[in-house]
Parts: sequence; C-alpha cells; structure tokens
Amino acid sequence: MIDTQEPQACLEIKGLDVGYYKDLNILQDLNIKARRNQITAILGANGVGKSTALKAVFGFLRPNAGEILLEGENIIDIPTHEKILKGLAYIPQQPGVFKDMTVEENLQLGGWTFRRDKQQVRDKVEANYERFPVLKEKRKQITGELSGGQQRMVEIGRTLMAEPKMLLIDEPTAGLSKMLAQEVYAMLSDLTTRDNLTILIVDQEIRQALKIADYVYVLELGRNKFEGPAKDFDDLEKAFWVG
Repeated sequence: MIDTQEPQACLEIKGLDVGYYKDLNILQDLNIKARRNQITAILGANGVGKSTALKAVFGFLRPNAGEILLEGENIIDIPTHEKILKGLAYIPQQPGVFKDMTVEENLQLGGWTFRRDKQQVRDKVEANYERFPVLKEKRKQITGELSGGQQRMVEIGRTLMAEPKMLLIDEPTAGLSKMLAQEVYAMLSDLTTRDNLTILIVDQEIRQALKIADYVYVLELGRNKFEGPAKDFDDLEKAFWVG
C-alpha cells in the first residue's frame, strides 16, 4: 500500500505580522510550512519580505502578531542562542566565512560549543570532508583564496558542525556565477537526502529554486500569493507576474 500521508512540519509560520517598525509590517498574515526532510522555497520580487521572514524565525526581528512553531513549540520568545541548541541554523545572504583563516580553522569554529571535546571536533570536521571532498583537498588553504561556491561550502559545513535539524538559507547563490550556483543547489539537495535536513530557502532564482524545492511559496507585497508543490509551478514565471 502506498503511503500518501503528508510529511510532518518541522517549522510552521502562522499568521505572522512583522516589520522593522512596530506600526509598519513588512509581512502581513504570513503562513508558511516547512515539511520535514524537504526543501521549501519562498520566492518573490525584491522587497516582498522574503529575508524578513527568515530573520523573524531566527530571532533577529520580533513579530507583532502570529506564531512560529519549531517541532510544535512556539519559539518567538526564545533567545537566538537557544534556538541554535534546538537545532535551528541560519545562513545569511552575505558570506560569513573568515577569509584570512584556513578551511579547517573555519570548520573548527563551528564546533565552538563543544570545543573542549577535541575528538568530537575532529569527527565533525571529518564528516564535513566526507560531505564536501573538495574541502579536504583544500583543508590548509586560506578560505579567501577559494571560489565563491567553495566558500559557500565552507560556510554550510561550519554550520553543520553543530548538527542542526533545520537550515534557514537566505539567497544561497547570491553573487555566484551560473556554474557555481548549480554546484550550491546540488549540494543543498544532497543535504536533505544524505543528512535528513529540513531546509527553508528564500530565493530570486526562480528556475533553479524550483529544480530543488519540494514545496513553494510565492509572496507579493508581504502576503502569501501562491503555494503548492514545486512540480505544479512549471509556468511560475508567467503566473508570478499576473495580478
């Protein structure tokens, strides 16, 4: 018998109102569900509030209304450092690697919370080399000398040192060439299958995001406009500009 049950939600955003000023909400009544072990994409034009949504989830902005549920628990009032301990991780649009340090030193920083357990740090670093073999070859190289795609690998690898359950990723391929962008998208897709991660990305690269996403939300003027499985959005670019 085929199991048609919908995957459980790892993260739910319900009726969210949030902005940078109390009386001016960028997002209004936003509803998003990130299903476990899947990639969920939030798409939309510049200024619709995609990045604002991730910042609210991670705790950089406090919502004026609504709920943010992680594994069923409302995390709005939980400090960001505790959200990390609960398995939530955030990778911003701007690269966050330490370019004057080696690849391995960058990865080791991801194990800061268990830095006294040197064996655990070594094990986690080796696990990242298994995920990203090219980083093992360049483990002693200065990170700033790597390509943009490889720097993104280092950043994601460092984040994975803490074994998150869910990744929030803002514009994963911003500033990268088309070839490097394809490498990053393939890497993200592999993380859901190999590491059983749940990923919520915001992106302007509609076609590429649709290739790796399982479910898609399109925002317009801070509100939900369309949603559905990625396979149902073959003509998304046309629909995106209608209305």
